[in-house]
Amino acid sequence: MRALDWVVLWAWLIFIVSYGIYRGRGSGSVQQYLLAGRSMPWYAMGLSIMATQASAITFISTTGQGYVDGMRFVQFYFGLPLAMIVISATAVPIFRRARVFTAYEYLERRFDTKMRVLVGGIFLIQRGLGAGIALYAPAVALSVILGWNDRLTTVVMGAIVVAFTTTGGIKAVTWVDVQQMFMILAALVLSLILAIHLLPGDVSLRDAVHLAGAAGRLNPVDLRFDWNSRYNLWSGLIGGMFLALAYFGCDQSQVQRYLTGKSISESRLSLLFNAIFKIPLQAFILFIGAMVFALNLFVPGPAIFQPLEARHAAQSAGWSAIEGRYRRVFADRREAAYAAIKSSGTETARAIAAFRGKQAEFDAVRKDAQRFVARVDGVSDFNDTNYIFLSFVTTYLPAGLVGLVIAVIFTASMSSTSGEINSLATVTVIDFYRRFVRRNESDKHYLAASRVLTVFWGAYAVAFAAIGARGFGALIERVNIVGSLFYGGMLGAFVLAFGFKRVGGTAAFWGVLAGEAAIFAAAALTPISFLWYNPIGAVVVVGVALAITKSSGAGSQSKPE
Repeated sequence: MRALDWVVLWAWLIFIVSYGIYRGRGSGSVQQYLLAGRSMPWYAMGLSIMATQASAITFISTTGQGYVDGMRFVQFYFGLPLAMIVISATAVPIFRRARVFTAYEYLERRFDTKMRVLVGGIFLIQRGLGAGIALYAPAVALSVILGWNDRLTTVVMGAIVVAFTTTGGIKAVTWVDVQQMFMILAALVLSLILAIHLLPGDVSLRDAVHLAGAAGRLNPVDLRFDWNSRYNLWSGLIGGMFLALAYFGCDQSQVQRYLTGKSISESRLSLLFNAIFKIPLQAFILFIGAMVFALNLFVPGPAIFQPLEARHAAQSAGWSAIEGRYRRVFADRREAAYAAIKSSGTETARAIAAFRGKQAEFDAVRKDAQRFVARVDGVSDFNDTNYIFLSFVTTYLPAGLVGLVIAVIFTASMSSTSGEINSLATVTVIDFYRRFVRRNESDKHYLAASRVLTVFWGAYAVAFAAIGARGFGALIERVNIVGSLFYGGMLGAFVLAFGFKRVGGTAAFWGVLAGEAAIFAAAALTPISFLWYNPIGAVVVVGVALAITKSSGAGSQSKPE
């Protein structure tokens, strides 16, 4: 980066951390530190929820997803508005009236201690892994910009996140998210404007959209029902709804957001805000990726977007042949793209077919280049999807704006990860430490424990990011795959708690274990899309628990709400 980029980067980082510490002042009790004294307005909660999802992964991976696979990923969110309505009507008033710190605290009141421990433990496992993946995203950014070792970068970023979260608590996290969301939107709009502006003078926006559609990048809806397809209308509506129900209704990282609200109505408004704006936002981000793809039809991009691996490959025998094929196929595809947008009448269909054929050849060369890198590195697979948008930013944005976008990526990761480790610390303190280890200590003691455990979970996330996330493909997919391995069981537990009053703790406990077993069996033994793990797990949990209740007559063991 240039000098101005560094100035902008550090200025934004200093501002956002200072602002978070300022807004987090007064968090001198457990209630303030973990729930902001239940004082947050709806718009702050709503923007915080959205910013948590619009993390660095959104910048790095969702745009790349739109580039390589088109807009069909937006179907993943089709079930979200329905889920938000259901949660607003059920989970929000139930949790708020129960005056709980965590969702799993409620499970003990409704069932028994072992249900609280089981589901709380599941949350700690899956959210700890998710926090590590989210933290890895800025390491990708720095490895592109500076050529730094991504593991070292992960450790440095993790240290900043831990310091920020430990100081300010959930109030600081929420208000930083509000600022962050506005900057995210500004950076996304700027990126789209620049991608369109950089198109050749004889290529209009309409031409770019036409070519992106012809290449399969503008494919927001797939009506085919296919169990093995990750993204279609049905997996999005059904599987996506179940995933959103679990994420916003059972995952403490999100439940904790609306538990900070001033009232039930404010908490509901924060969720309905996301129900309205989440799908348009994701479609917009994917569209940016599609426009960067259209730009690269005419302006050549690298054969490998990961610059360190590209330099490594260039020094290896055999790369020059692949590079030569890449340049020839790019030129052929560019010629076919021009022919397609200039054709008319009966020639249009033939020109589009020729363009698609050249795109297929181009994709094949890209695959060969990725396999070459994997072979040179001695790994089974190589994927550079997470580097596509960063390559665009660093290549085309002017000085100062590069630093701004990178700063937004950094702090987006800080915001999302800080919220996650804050929720992990909350569950550990409230559901385990205070419940089983030190039961009658002072508020000051539990506040100190919260800070210590924030440090612990930050270190856990850093360790997983540095060791486990390195070889992941598209990070946006990986986050949701990890969550889907656990969310079905968690969702089933709360469906039983809210809707089946005769089911007792023992039946629910075995139902959750059976649901998790069904999910892992589906993942290991079938090619079924991960979105279906969530309804499968939830249905098995409810079915097994009801069967046990009926066979044992254990309904009388359940607790009143």
